[in-house]
Amino acid sequence: MTPPQESRRAVSSAAPATLLLLLLAGAADAVPPLVGVSPKDEAYFAPQVIACRDGSGSFPRSRLNDGYCDCTDGTDEPGTSACPEGKFYCINIGDHPRILFSSFVNDNICDCCDGSDEYESGIHCPNTCRKRPDIAVADNGVSELSVAHLDGTDIISSKHTLDIEDLIQKLGGLRMAAVIELGLVVCIFVFCFARRSTRIRRRQYILKR
Repeated sequence: MTPPQESRRAVSSAAPATLLLLLLAGAADAVPPLVGVSPKDEAYFAPQVIACRDGSGSFPRSRLNDGYCDCTDGTDEPGTSACPEGKFYCINIGDHPRILFSSFVNDNICDCCDGSDEYESGIHCPNTCRKRPDIAVADNGVSELSVAHLDGTDIISSKHTLDIEDLIQKLGGLRMAAVIELGLVVCIFVFCFARRSTRIRRRQYILKR
């Protein structure tokens, strides 16, 4: 075999390996989608290393929305329910943006009118945004309304909903404890009554003898 033929064969055999390496490198450098992030905050998540907003640390961009809580304030998980303190931003194009607690994300309930909070739950959320004419929309289709301009009604209502859910759970626990205590009281009463009846029968039997 001549040297040119050997070189061509070497190049042809190395091409698939090179393509595979390029694909793997591209997958490793893939940018995670900015789910649950306000358009105003997209620049904050642009660096390769992102700082937690509360100053508790930092995390690489590859760990953004990876389902593991790295920041105590949930900075790294705006689009998942991994961090209890996390917040999810509903863009709601054509309607008012909304901020949800992280526990509302992928909980099989459509909370955002655009359905963006249920992107991995498997349910279909119809877009019920009202397309309000009084809300300005930019060229990229993102609402111009800032989160800072919201009156906080959605957050307060969500907090009240969480408080009500906690109250219901506590009432359920108290009810269960009350049922258990009542059952113990009934068992003790039945035991005492049965023991007293047995003593009475023994006395009657002894007297008859």
